[in-house]
Amino acid sequence: MTDTIARYFAAFNAGDTETMLDCLDENIAHHVNEGQIRVGKEKFAAFCAHMSRCYKEELTDMVIFSSEDSSRAAAEFIVNGTYLVTDEGLPEAKGQTYRLPGGSFIELKDGKISRLTTYYNLADWIAQVSGKPAPA
Repeated sequence: MTDTIARYFAAFNAGDTETMLDCLDENIAHHVNEGQIRVGKEKFAAFCAHMSRCYKEELTDMVIFSSEDSSRAAAEFIVNGTYLVTDEGLPEAKGQTYRLPGGSFIELKDGKISRLTTYYNLADWIAQVSGKPAPA
C-alpha cells in the first residue's frame, strides 16, 4: 500500500500525471482543499492540467503513515512551489515562491487510491504570494 502512495507522490514531484492516474481507482473521490469533490479519473486529470499550468510544486520532507489493515493512510509534507499563472479568484501570479506544510488523507481499494483528501492552509499561501503577513 505505501508503495502505491510513494509512487503517486514521486510521480507528482516528477510532473508525471499519467503515472499519478495509474495509481488511482477509476472512481477516485478527490477532495480538494477549499473546493468541491471531484469523482473519476477524467476530472482528476483536468485538475492536474490546471494545476500544472498555474503552479510548479515539489513535495519534500514526506512522511507516510498507514493503518494496520492497509486501507487508509496519511502523508505529511512541505509544499515548495512557484506561482506561475494567475488562478481565478486568487492573487495575481508574478512568479512568487511559497513554502507551507500540507497533508493528504488517502483511502485504498484493491491497491489503488480511491479517495484523496488534500489540505494546506490557504490563508498562509495567500499571505506568502501577496507579500502580506499571515493572519494570526
